[in-house]
Amino acid sequence: MQNLTPCHRNLKLHIVQGKRYEPLATANGFVQEGFASIYGRAYHGRKTSSGEPFDIHAMTAAHKTLPFGIYVKVEHKKRGKDVVVRINDRGPFVGNRIIDLSEEAATRLGMLQEGIAPVKISALGYKSGDTYSQIPNYDRGNYTLQVGSFTVKENAYRYMEELKKKYGIADVRDSWAKNTRYYRVTLGRFYSLQQAQSSRENYENAGFKGCFVVASD
Repeated sequence: MQNLTPCHRNLKLHIVQGKRYEPLATANGFVQEGFASIYGRAYHGRKTSSGEPFDIHAMTAAHKTLPFGIYVKVEHKKRGKDVVVRINDRGPFVGNRIIDLSEEAATRLGMLQEGIAPVKISALGYKSGDTYSQIPNYDRGNYTLQVGSFTVKENAYRYMEELKKKYGIADVRDSWAKNTRYYRVTLGRFYSLQQAQSSRENYENAGFKGCFVVASD
């Protein structure tokens, strides 16, 4: 779904079935082995813990404690295949499963039919172009909110101009997914995760349902 940094609730402790899970402040050097599982299709379109909608066709995954927006390499220990996914949700909270993969990621990893597979995951960092890097302070940085996505360029720019008139700062970014060019409309400019999160909640309450925090270049 595009290059993201930690979204809302990224560092919020959560308790599931009486067990505490505290998100990591950094993913530097993180490596873990266990089992990968697959999201059910019923979750398609539902909001993830990061605030963005879950998409079975995107290369994303859920992890209990890794920061949102982190990219990780997932290696199938039996088939020798590997994929890179972005963490945007919490889970799985079942047995010794360590990561939940989207259907697209599971297909590429060669585990769609088996459903569960032994894997090794290694944190790569945040993505910028073709490289990955770590962020020393997860609260500081440049952030904005994605509030819309269009396949028609004119519609995206028309919407951006409307937002500019009302809110002052808006932009359009283009990216490719599934051989389709998308024009993603962003709103606002923030310099800390806390500020971006607070604003995200305010904008969502104001009618921007499903908006989420993204990295601002």
